[in-house]
Amino acid sequence: MSGDDVLMMPPAHRIEVFTGTARRRRWSAEQKAQVVEDSYATTVGEAAARHGVSKSQLFNWRREAREASAGMTFAQIEVAGADEAPRAPTAGLIELQLGGASVRIWPDADRQMAAAIVMALRAGGR
Repeated sequence: MSGDDVLMMPPAHRIEVFTGTARRRRWSAEQKAQVVEDSYATTVGEAAARHGVSKSQLFNWRREAREASAGMTFAQIEVAGADEAPRAPTAGLIELQLGGASVRIWPDADRQMAAAIVMALRAGGR
C-alpha cells in the first residue's frame, strides 16, 4: 500500500517551525573581518560554528580578504631621522599606523595572519 514506508520512519525528536518572512543575514565588513581573523586563530570549522556561518561561506570570506589585500597599496612612508629617539634594530620591519592603532610586522611574520590583522584594522577605521 502506498505511504506505508512513512510508518517505518523513526519519530522526529525535534521540529522547528519558522514563521514570518525568511531573510538573509547581513554581515558588515567589520563582522566579516572579525570572523575571518578568528578562523586564522583557530580552525575554519570552529570559527564557523562559533559565529553561525557555514564553512563554505567562511572560506569565501577568507578568499575575498586575500584578494582585497593583494591589491593593497600604502600611501605614505616616513623614515625616522637622526633627531628621533633610537629604536631597536628594524631591518625589514613594516610599521603600519591606521587610525589610532599601530602594528609592526616582522619579516618572518605569517603572511595570512598579517593580512588578517591589516583587514581588521582597516575595517575598524571605517
